[in-house]
Amino acid sequence: MTDFLTIDWPTAAVFVPLAGAILAFAWPRQAAALGIGTVLLTGLVVAVLVLQVLAEGAVVTRLGNWGAPLGIDLRADGLSVVLLAMTAGVGLFVSLGALDSFSPARASERMRRYFWPLWLLLLTGLNGAYLSTDVFNLYVMLEVIALAAVGLTVLSGRVDAVRAGHEYMCASILGALLFLLGVGFIYLDLGRLDFVGLMAAEPSPALIAALALMVAGMALKTALFPLHVWLPQAHANATAPASALLSGLVVKVSLYIVLRLAQYMVPPSELMVTLIGAMGAGAILWGSIQALRAERLKLLVAWSTVAQIGLIFVAFARSGAAGTAESWKTAALLMLAHGVAKAAMFLAAGRIKDEVGHDRIRDLDRSPIRPTLAQFTFAAAAISLIGLPPSLGFAGKWLLMEGAMEGGYWHWVAVTMAGTLLSVAYFSRVLVSFLRFDRLRAPVGEHQGWALADAAPLTLALSALALGLFAAPILAVMGIGYPFGGAP
Repeated sequence: MTDFLTIDWPTAAVFVPLAGAILAFAWPRQAAALGIGTVLLTGLVVAVLVLQVLAEGAVVTRLGNWGAPLGIDLRADGLSVVLLAMTAGVGLFVSLGALDSFSPARASERMRRYFWPLWLLLLTGLNGAYLSTDVFNLYVMLEVIALAAVGLTVLSGRVDAVRAGHEYMCASILGALLFLLGVGFIYLDLGRLDFVGLMAAEPSPALIAALALMVAGMALKTALFPLHVWLPQAHANATAPASALLSGLVVKVSLYIVLRLAQYMVPPSELMVTLIGAMGAGAILWGSIQALRAERLKLLVAWSTVAQIGLIFVAFARSGAAGTAESWKTAALLMLAHGVAKAAMFLAAGRIKDEVGHDRIRDLDRSPIRPTLAQFTFAAAAISLIGLPPSLGFAGKWLLMEGAMEGGYWHWVAVTMAGTLLSVAYFSRVLVSFLRFDRLRAPVGEHQGWALADAAPLTLALSALALGLFAAPILAVMGIGYPFGGAP
């Protein structure tokens, strides 16, 4: 029992999925079994790490017994483990959904062969980013994530997917270069790259320039308006499990890094926070307008991701620069809500397309096939993304508006309300199609939507609703270990 407790759990959270990725690539015929087993084992590791943080506070591992600034430290605090748990939970259910999407009857051998190693490599990068304590290691993990994410985007091999993947790759490379340039500025100014050194450093022009470059790079990687042009096509043209991973998990890493940079580097100025909020407001407006115009279901869901990303940045700016020490909690809560609900929505959209045979919104109400369980899942996920009670999305929006009103930033309240009404409008386009039968010219066919493949997205959608009841405990866990504005 003592040996079990002395296992280095942060290190295991990174190297278990990496080992699984290597094994799945080496033995492609067993890739699915290896993938599910690795995701389950990683989830167990994360669960133990969560319990360790709850019991002991922040957990720090010095790889090779070399501490910062020479060595690499892994650190798990409350914010880290909440996002690790979200990644593990969403990843598990997406993996279960992928068993149907990548079955021999639905996918080519090449898709079945490469999905699992790419997904496990992505999981390695995600976990590594949430545990990293220096900016160069964050850069390395960003590159690992980008490599796997682009591969998942083009996995189907269709022309539109390859074109979208190319745009995604170009945006990712540019974002990474901006981030790396900021890393170089930090090293030239301080001679070290670890978070402890960043917190102890006095503000300087080099650090201010580094922060601006790195935030710009992350804004590009997370598709913040007007740097969003690559995201809709990439998420809409990938396979359903890949879209769920890209939208539910991948974009959260860049958002997380922005929070960490604001924590450990130069305190964000009022101008910077206002600019971030304004870009978020633009994302809400433009993403919603494009979602209202979208002709395909998955494209609508992808554009809604642009809008929801904007809402998260508005949450960070809700109380101005002086309120960022509390606003990060609202942003992180909305990240969690979006990750769970959006993964469910993309999986449900994939199920609807598989059953109906297409995802053209205007023709959904003409189909004699009604995959009602997938439609119900889509509606349940929409409730959280719109922000209706008792969902986690409602809790996040409530905190956003409460903080904005207390600080006198009423314009962010107006932006949030406008975004909510717009989300009701574009999701209603789909939900109305689910309920209409008057345009159907043929008898309603035998229902084909009740399948085991519906279990994973339905569980995620119901979780997005149920987690709203536990918003207060989640916020308490996020505060363990001073994840923002405290000891590193």
